[in-house]
Amino acid sequence: MSPRLVFAGIDVGSSRTKAAVLDEGGELVGRCVRPSGTDFAGAAESCLEAALTMANATRTDIARTISTGYGRKNASLSNDVRTEIACHGAGCYRSFPFAISVIDIGGQDNKIIKLDDDGRRLSFKMNRKCAAGTGAFLEEMSLRLNIPLEDMNDLASRSTDMLKLGSYCTVFTATEVLESIRHGKKVEDIAKGLFYSVIKRILEMDSLTENVVMTGGVVAHNPYLVAMAEEMIGRKVSVAKYPQFTGAIGAALFAMRDYGETSGPGTASRQ
Repeated sequence: MSPRLVFAGIDVGSSRTKAAVLDEGGELVGRCVRPSGTDFAGAAESCLEAALTMANATRTDIARTISTGYGRKNASLSNDVRTEIACHGAGCYRSFPFAISVIDIGGQDNKIIKLDDDGRRLSFKMNRKCAAGTGAFLEEMSLRLNIPLEDMNDLASRSTDMLKLGSYCTVFTATEVLESIRHGKKVEDIAKGLFYSVIKRILEMDSLTENVVMTGGVVAHNPYLVAMAEEMIGRKVSVAKYPQFTGAIGAALFAMRDYGETSGPGTASRQ
């Protein structure tokens, strides 16, 4: 009996670390997400172990591991690394195999990645200079509003009179939010205004092609952002089944392709 083979992808983000395990058919059989904390290497190790347990696999079953994300070079257990751009693109194209624009909302940055019908990257844009419009921005605003971050989505969806915020800078927006509270504005209207500012800032980064896919942990926990994006661009926006794991899944797909290249024909080339 031939040994079982699995392929692992680890996405070490600034806020959360995700691990994905694929079987030989490319099916997601194990996954885990944990806080990255201050020990990126430790988070990668424990996250991979939990994903392997879910997959009913062990370390010896892993044919290859690829890491990605902010702390990808801290994951010493990986065989190689890939950029977040490549992995998010590959992860989304797996679910939507046609020309797409990928919007990834991360903890510290946002990305717009354009792929053609064959999954090749055409272009990408990132905002690295400011946390406004990212997961960190929403976390900071939830603290200012003194409400749990997980309640923001429900509050925003209940708004009847959205407050449009004039500032994009996180610091200035915090001041504006406090002023709005002082003037008696409803928390749900402020929350929707914050969501609106996130989407508006992303849409100003680059144009979008016809088919749009949103991904990332912020989207996974705040689906109302997708509804707002659809309203603002005037068409449907798709979301992968496990949006928080898209980068890790993409990394695992690269692990599978790399292994195929060294073991025999029949696999896609590296991007």
